Amino acid sequence: MPDPSRVAPRYLAPAQVAELLSVEIDEVIELVLAGRLRGAQLGVPARWRIEESSIEGYLAAQSEESRRMALWRQSQEASFPEIWGASTAHRR
Repeated sequence: MPDPSRVAPRYLAPAQVAELLSVEIDEVIELVLAGRLRGAQLGVPARWRIEESSIEGYLAAQSEESRRMALWRQSQEASFPEIWGASTAHRR
């Protein structure tokens, strides 16, 4: 008897994922091939399907990457007085 607590993953067509992510269908396939989204070719003839739960992980990773890039840009814009303090005294 199947375990009722286990739910089979839901798969979406590339067009559905492209609409959710506001990208082109080709980009969705590239994300699958790059391993950034989980997908498989299912059926006969084989058609790409993307595991719905992988979309959330992809978006979380993109959000984290954006956060880190923003922090990096902020660090590049910091002036030396902000980093080392405003003191102009030099040690001899």
